Amino acid sequence: MTSLHSLFWLLAVLSMLATAFSFALLIDASTKVRAADRALAVGWWLLGSTGVASGLWCGRLLLLAGFANEGAPTPSLWALLGAWMVAATGVAAALAVARQVDSRRQRVWVLSLMTALLCAGLAALMLPVPDRWLGEPWFTGVGTMLAAAALTAMAFRWRPERSADGHPPALRLIAGSLFALGLLAGEWIAHAPDPLMAADTALAADLRIPLLLAGFGAMALTLISVGAAIDRRLRGRTNELAGSLSEANTRLRDLAMRDPLTRLPNRLQFEESLTDMLARASGDASLAVLFIDLDGFKPINDSFGHVVGDSVLCEIGRRLKSLVRDGEAVARVGGDEFLMLVDRPAHADAVAELAQRVLNALVRPYRMPNGLDVELSCSVGIALHPQHGPAAKLIANADAAMYAAKRAGGATYAFFEPRMELDARDQLELQHDLRAALEHNQLELYYQPKVDGRSGQITGAEALLRWHHPRRGLVSPGVFVPVAERFGMISQVGSWVIEEACRQVRAWLDGGLRIRVAVNLSVHQLRQEDLVDRILDAVARHRIDAALLTFEITESVAMEDTQVTQRAFEQLARTGAILSIDDFGTGYSSLAYLRKLPAKQLKIDRSFVSDLDQSSDALAVVDAVIRLAHALGLRVVAEGVETERQRDILLRLRCDELQGFLFAKPMPARMLTFWAMDADEPGAPEFRPSTFTGLESSAMH
Repeated sequence: MTSLHSLFWLLAVLSMLATAFSFALLIDASTKVRAADRALAVGWWLLGSTGVASGLWCGRLLLLAGFANEGAPTPSLWALLGAWMVAATGVAAALAVARQVDSRRQRVWVLSLMTALLCAGLAALMLPVPDRWLGEPWFTGVGTMLAAAALTAMAFRWRPERSADGHPPALRLIAGSLFALGLLAGEWIAHAPDPLMAADTALAADLRIPLLLAGFGAMALTLISVGAAIDRRLRGRTNELAGSLSEANTRLRDLAMRDPLTRLPNRLQFEESLTDMLARASGDASLAVLFIDLDGFKPINDSFGHVVGDSVLCEIGRRLKSLVRDGEAVARVGGDEFLMLVDRPAHADAVAELAQRVLNALVRPYRMPNGLDVELSCSVGIALHPQHGPAAKLIANADAAMYAAKRAGGATYAFFEPRMELDARDQLELQHDLRAALEHNQLELYYQPKVDGRSGQITGAEALLRWHHPRRGLVSPGVFVPVAERFGMISQVGSWVIEEACRQVRAWLDGGLRIRVAVNLSVHQLRQEDLVDRILDAVARHRIDAALLTFEITESVAMEDTQVTQRAFEQLARTGAILSIDDFGTGYSSLAYLRKLPAKQLKIDRSFVSDLDQSSDALAVVDAVIRLAHALGLRVVAEGVETERQRDILLRLRCDELQGFLFAKPMPARMLTFWAMDADEPGAPEFRPSTFTGLESSAMH
């Protein structure tokens, strides 16, 4: 008797497990039948109905086998197969109803109650019906099953967490187990045979048919459950990949739309914000674009390093961002260029006040890691909408206004004016033509001779860079050099000058003239790490002595970034070339610093020479410069000598070399060659030297 009871409880436990897995699969299928893909939803409706019905049917068959083991009768095979059809129909109906319910919690209530009623119906069809069929125990059993359904639905309510595919699998299994236990209890109350009539030595009934059918049901439940698990895993992997892809897209968009250093929007996002703001605005709405360019940021970046420069840019971004309201934008669009978008300014004066606040905010000192404070200024260009053109041209017009502010000396702001657009268009045309000029050899060096102050002999000449434009004629470097600097072409122009100077030295050597060429170096060239390498390469390629080159650097450039200048001077001096400080007296030189530079020559600026015979102050400055230079062992060159009176004063002050229209005007290299060789050349200057000791050319003057 004991072994028979043990078999009953084993079958009861298996029945409970089959019911639990079936209910978990039912909850899973109720989510999948709501798929957007109609074919996928129908497929899971059919598979879910088949699998869940098989599991519930299997659970009732196992319980039937247990009851039969206790002596209860078993229905016929056809009755059992008919019960499966009832189960499949009931589950299909439950899934169809649940598909129409949007709330997950409500779907659990619907599925729990319908499953409990379905299992009660299956039990009535398959399990033994005692004499007390409609008595109190049967109603108590059905009530227990419905109570289990309610408790199961509440269990889902207690755990609101969700997985990407519905309720978590563990919650479905736990709730299904509680549900199955409640159903088993209800079925036991309603259908247990009384009294137990099992024999002690043999089975009370043939269990082969219900157990065989239960095996088929369990197999169907297992296969479909495995399929659901695989599908869930694949969907989870798909969701994970989709999440990773979404995150990657977000990061890519962030990289594409934001400045990586300051985390401010870049130009692309700024333009989107401008477009969105105009789209949201009414027809008479206004806005303003401020183009902000820093003055003097490059020396900070070069002197203290890029790390310090980057920290300054980040601080500038924070200061600018603090000046705008919500919905407005600040963007970094270049190395030291920023844009600001202002929505609905009250009037132009309000924008001017904001521009002044920008100037005041950025001029505040920036603390360096070494404890030093540095100051910056900026130039601000302002373009208003709709006064200053359509949205597509606001940024360009603000840019043009910013350059007007910079040409005015910087540290100020300027509103856009129509003439600025013409200037900007003219500069764009010039930079395009200048690129073509470099390709088609339209640039040329002109030379102006210099003479020795004592002997009157020719000591050299200064060369001026000229551009033979096919339409504009001869263009002065004062016009196109700023364009080259703005559009990043100044280094290319400077390299051409070095190359051309070396080539001309070689040509003069081949013609029997030993000529020294002095090339003026811009601040951009001094900051190039490969400057010395390129000079040495040109010297070697043209087979000339580096001692025939003199490199001139203006005083203002030399003092702008003393560390860069001293490093460049030391590297250039090692090549064997002569170094000269140009336009001396126009800047604020430190004598201690000047003494350390390996320069051999000073050039007095023409502004002092022109007032030499009229101003006692100019005379005193020139006298002091000459005495200082001689005390430091430097030769002195005075440029811009145009009158005999100026010449005589300079000679009395013991100036070493003189240069100006009094002696000769600038001329092409070919004409200077004939002039130096005392050859007859139409249009050559009247001045003829008695000897020729060298020639200097200073480019970009």
